[in-house]
Amino acid sequence: MPHFISPRDAGESDIVGVGGPLTSEALRVAYAAGIFPWPMTGYPLLWFCPHARAVLDFDRLHIPRRLARIRKITNLSFTRDQAFDEVVAACRRTPRSGQSGTWITLEMLRAYQEFHRLGYAHSVEAWDESGLLVGGVYGVLVNGYFSGESMFHLAPNASKLALLFLIDHLAYLGIRWLDCQMLTPHMVALGAHEISRDEFLDRIEQPPSGIITS
Repeated sequence: MPHFISPRDAGESDIVGVGGPLTSEALRVAYAAGIFPWPMTGYPLLWFCPHARAVLDFDRLHIPRRLARIRKITNLSFTRDQAFDEVVAACRRTPRSGQSGTWITLEMLRAYQEFHRLGYAHSVEAWDESGLLVGGVYGVLVNGYFSGESMFHLAPNASKLALLFLIDHLAYLGIRWLDCQMLTPHMVALGAHEISRDEFLDRIEQPPSGIITS
């Protein structure tokens, strides 16, 4: 099991652990404490709990007009947990602006696939009319909060619409916000903002009651 320092004692550092095996139990313990792994080339596995955490509160969700119009007329269909392995693999293959590789290493891929089989990691899939997987998003539901991990799209707006489908489902479960980990332009456009690490930890230490788990 990796050793983590208490995130509340991490000061300005975003890193709260270094090294250790990437097992399902390590992931469960980490996410329950607000920590997630983020591999970086040339370093042992690093575990993060950022001092500024990006979140999307659903009562502050803003859907841009163009995306709202596309959502009404889209021919895409959406499912949950029907192609988790394929979604993570597609996220791994997707090039990212400013990155020469991917943080979803083969070890990460296998670890999250096992985490999904244990019921902690989940996906939303976007399918076109021919039945082709053209977008998706995946993340982790532990301790009453959902932490988004990665998205991909092969068709315009497919990942954005998959994310909205996910938000609707989380709201149905009784979850009122999404952990975005880090701010991205797309998440900012939807209304995401940063809160302090202490505020984030306060949130996950007092999960709302009545959450449906599936």
